[in-house]
Amino acid sequence: MNLPKISQVTGRAIPVPGDDIDTDRIIPARFMKCLTFDGLGEYLFYDTRFNADGSEKLHNLNLPCFRDASIMVSGANFGCGSSREHAPQSLYRAGLRAIVAGNFAEIFFGNSTNLGMPCVSASRENLEKLSSATENDPDLRVVVDLENLQVRYGTECIPCEINPGARESLLNGTWDPLEELLTATNEIEETARSLPYA
Repeated sequence: MNLPKISQVTGRAIPVPGDDIDTDRIIPARFMKCLTFDGLGEYLFYDTRFNADGSEKLHNLNLPCFRDASIMVSGANFGCGSSREHAPQSLYRAGLRAIVAGNFAEIFFGNSTNLGMPCVSASRENLEKLSSATENDPDLRVVVDLENLQVRYGTECIPCEINPGARESLLNGTWDPLEELLTATNEIEETARSLPYA
């Protein structure tokens, strides 16, 4: 099965402000005792969204106006901390398909790219403008354009950056290394036959 080529992500955006948002905040460790990643979306940012008794705190992820957002806007050093793959999985399972932030922890960035979830960087000034615009109009259409390295919303267009290798893999539909491995059976067998110790 061919992977989709991801040239842009379009949807509504949800601002989750703050720098140094680590993977334990994104998905607390106690929710990682699972056999599959299914259902992880409901625990996204759990401790910042809910009180100990399960009642909701004031958080954008709890607001109905942001319920179907597919793009998250945040601050610098997003996804830092431990290298748990569950963090990007929980974001993806919650319906998010792109993240716009100041910059990203390297392992988090790689795990997100392998899900086909682009992580693009923008300046703090532009992130604040985008966050403010989405706060004021939760229905605002936002486009994360990987081909042109832009984030567009309303009449605004801001530049963004992404690692060139990740960008190329997303644009070419080669972002999942496991999928590449599974579709390269003939090449793998040919290489195995050519090895002197096979």
